[in-house]
Amino acid sequence: MRDDVPSTVARSDDKAVRTYKKTLESAEESYGDGERAHRTAYASLKHTHEKVGDHWEPKEEKGPSDPQAAQSTPRSAEQRRETAQGVDANASKGHLDEVAHRVGIERPERMKKADLVDEIEKANARATARARKR
Repeated sequence: MRDDVPSTVARSDDKAVRTYKKTLESAEESYGDGERAHRTAYASLKHTHEKVGDHWEPKEEKGPSDPQAAQSTPRSAEQRRETAQGVDANASKGHLDEVAHRVGIERPERMKKADLVDEIEKANARATARARKR
């Protein structure tokens, strides 16, 4: 069940795996087997989960995690906006401070929200890279 999803999704709870796979299957019917279908699956996952370290965890409140995830349809490469790479950029500063502590960022309380989102993205990328080497 987890062999055919990205490694970060495979290390996540069953609901994350189901959400990704179900959306991917539907998107492949619409867009074919390619990058657009995978972007669509990640966008769907970002509505219910956020990336913490090397895996996805359920969000306290459902909804898009960033402006790109809020789009109703996937955009072409020319139209795409930056994403927060799974970080719930729409979450409260307090929640982001908590996530930052969990991924090893020291004194996140002193950071601006946008800077904190960037640092969590970097910490998540490092955790994912370490997990993939195992």
